[in-house]
Amino acid sequence: MKAVESFMARRYLLSKRRIRFINVIGIISIAGITIGVAALLIALSVFNGFSSVVTSVLVGFDPHIRIEKRGNLTADELQEIEQVLVRNPRIKAYSPFISGKAMLVAREFNRVVYVRGVDQQRIADVSGLKEKVVLGSFTFDDSAGVGSIIIGLTLADRLGTVTDDEISIISPYGFQSALSGISTPEMMKFRVTGIFESNNKDYDANYAYISIGVAQRLFHFENKYNGIEMRLHDFTASEDVKHELVKQLPSSFSISTWYDLHSSLYSVMKIERWSAYILLSLIIVVATFNMLGSLTMAVIEKRRDIGVLKSMGMTSKGVVRIFMVEGMLIGVVGTVLGTIIGLLVLHLQINYQLFPLDPTVYIIPAIPVEIRWADFVAIAVASMGLSYLASYYPALRAASALPAEAVRWE
Repeated sequence: MKAVESFMARRYLLSKRRIRFINVIGIISIAGITIGVAALLIALSVFNGFSSVVTSVLVGFDPHIRIEKRGNLTADELQEIEQVLVRNPRIKAYSPFISGKAMLVAREFNRVVYVRGVDQQRIADVSGLKEKVVLGSFTFDDSAGVGSIIIGLTLADRLGTVTDDEISIISPYGFQSALSGISTPEMMKFRVTGIFESNNKDYDANYAYISIGVAQRLFHFENKYNGIEMRLHDFTASEDVKHELVKQLPSSFSISTWYDLHSSLYSVMKIERWSAYILLSLIIVVATFNMLGSLTMAVIEKRRDIGVLKSMGMTSKGVVRIFMVEGMLIGVVGTVLGTIIGLLVLHLQINYQLFPLDPTVYIIPAIPVEIRWADFVAIAVASMGLSYLASYYPALRAASALPAEAVRWE
């Protein structure tokens, strides 16, 4: 019997005897679902692409996990942490750091930036700083009485500075006594040995790096550190490693993954992604409303057929299945066509870059896309679910028809 119901549903949907207004609405419903599915697939793939680009930039430069403590770490606490880290096989490297705000002065220009003290021997294994140096070299030579500093490309432009230029750093620890007139602000001179470009404008404009020993003197951190940073063999295991460290280290330590360090950015991206999903799903909702109207009119038109079928012994459930199958066929055809069109557009963008970007403004040559099959499943489920709901009411209405009433005037 189910084969009969499926056959009749296909006949009602694909009948070519006459093109009626009902058939036109059905075609519009299929077109609407197709457009909605394709638009959703393309939009979500673009969001995935941008998310992957952002993640690669951040993870490529930032550490994967950072451990800090309010009030800073002592040398003993640092040693305690290192004893735990060295036993974890998923941790590739780690390095202590010092960070604080200070004023950089070069000729008539000055900027307040974050000055970070790093260990030259270990920072290259923890951060992407060394790989991002585009001018000069990655070196901290403090033997000549003048410290070495590496600054971002945007910061160098704002200070009007190039490599081998001399700049001064005014420590915030000298301001209080200077304002009271007791002494002059504490100042140290540095030579620019390198300029980096991280593809992150925030870092390029607001960060400078010096050796950790000089940073301790600059910020009065004798045998103290702000924290310790580490890099894993696989950054996707950051959350698992974080949970392990939480169990192994005292609760006074604050442990943050690369995702935690940029949680506000990822929260905004997630909201945008869900907003796009909901808004574009409205295209499919409108299409399914058209389908509901089309099937309802079809039930009215096929009232005699329904009466004849029921008088021949077809049950109400069988009638429901006929129109449910017809509605699901519309959903399947629209979903499949939308998936094919979406995949085709994504394939063309990946291989031929149909929508390029200005390379002087953006760090990527074209709009990035990343295909995730989980999105295809989610969109297909949403499309088929809405198609099912839209066909349910007309199917029930068809099943409620009485055979005698349906054929009385025929």
